[in-house]
Amino acid sequence: MNTTLTRPDLTAADRCDRCGAAAQVRAILPSGGELLFCGHHARKHQERLKELEADLQQGQQPA
Repeated sequence: MNTTLTRPDLTAADRCDRCGAAAQVRAILPSGGELLFCGHHARKHQERLKELEADLQQGQQPA
């Protein structure tokens, strides 16, 4: 049996790990850890996260 674990969508309660603003991106690291970033910090750290082969997931935009 294959079981896939999914992470919940980002909500207004999820905050950037760098500055505390609303999180827009979840970076899942190969080690299994995760970081949450606002748009500004996601762009700032994007190249390094790609080097680390992090899986970047965009949060849902408010309607």
